[in-house]
Amino acid sequence: MKNRVVITGMGIWSCLGTSLDEVRDSLYTGKSGIVFNPERKQAGFRSALCADVALPDLKPFIPRNMRQFMPEEAQYAYMATRQALENAQLDLDYIEKHEVGIIYGNDSVAEATMHALDKFREFQDTAACGSGAIFQSMNSTVTMNLACLFRLRGINLTASAACASGSQSIGLASLLIRNGLQECVVCGGAQEANMYSVAAFDGIQSFSVREDDPARASRPFDRDRDGLVPGGGAATVILESYEHAVRRGAPILGEIVSWGFSSNGDHISTPNVEGPVRSLELCLKNGGITSSQIEYINAHATSTHIGDIREAQAIARIFGDRNVPVTSTKSQTGHEMWMAGASEIIYSMLMMKNDFIAGNLNFENPDEETACINVVPERQETHFDMFLSNSFGFGGTNSTLIVKNL
Repeated sequence: MKNRVVITGMGIWSCLGTSLDEVRDSLYTGKSGIVFNPERKQAGFRSALCADVALPDLKPFIPRNMRQFMPEEAQYAYMATRQALENAQLDLDYIEKHEVGIIYGNDSVAEATMHALDKFREFQDTAACGSGAIFQSMNSTVTMNLACLFRLRGINLTASAACASGSQSIGLASLLIRNGLQECVVCGGAQEANMYSVAAFDGIQSFSVREDDPARASRPFDRDRDGLVPGGGAATVILESYEHAVRRGAPILGEIVSWGFSSNGDHISTPNVEGPVRSLELCLKNGGITSSQIEYINAHATSTHIGDIREAQAIARIFGDRNVPVTSTKSQTGHEMWMAGASEIIYSMLMMKNDFIAGNLNFENPDEETACINVVPERQETHFDMFLSNSFGFGGTNSTLIVKNL
């Protein structure tokens, strides 16, 4: 018998808010977190659009000698994880007496690496990098910092899978719990929001240039989309076996029904249809779920021309002419990249728990290729008990999760 995997806690640090209540309200009211950033334009960016993510103040929580090891994304992840542990009613005393693991998605540490190497070049002395530089500049910086700060003694692993990183972390954690190798795992995704982390994206003209109207720039599935908008922050979910959660009297919010995954095995940046289709098919198969049971799809759709088309075609191939509602919360947040697979589970959970589907902002006209799915432009007041969330990344890495209400 395989263990059931449940969600017992959630925490978020997002351009839509820095608490679950704030984010829920932003989703409900259709608030956009996208702004025009003059600093990026002055620095030479083609597009100065980005998500507005607040930098947390860690001084009340972490001593300076520990903060020196934490780059921007680890700071976001710390705040999201504090919330999630409190939400799950997991305190330090319990954690120190039990084996709690961490698997977190992260795939770059651009700013911290750049600053350390700039100091080395300036002073021609490696000592100028600083004693915290090595710990800030590794992809595993989030998991190493959080494992030490929260005294986590189970698995300690970073999922680096491009824009599927956050989703892969949840999938991997659920696999361990389902097979009895862990009882409780902290998982999620983090993305640095500074300009340096996305300069190369801007250089290949990936971003929307609708700078005169930031709130209308991110337009998943819309005919007039012209590129994505970069975002950032962190999202944490606490996963446990059902038996473990019941045993400690934890709040049970939902159940990870299934995880599917695939690789396109094709072009490094241009997606195809077959890879996402295999991820969707495997997720349904692994969970013993039929497409008719899915009541809402949170799409990966980033507002790029080819990416939205390929995903729409993949969804249509699996769901046929079913009228299942589809939205991309990236219309409000921009593309949160390494964080997105985790944050979009939380966004969808908040909608499911509060009986609404947030509208796909700025969806005014489908094009011929995206008209095959039911994109919902306005908020719907509706109850649903099972949703599917897609995350697709560079290199053709695909991850799909199905979550059920409890």
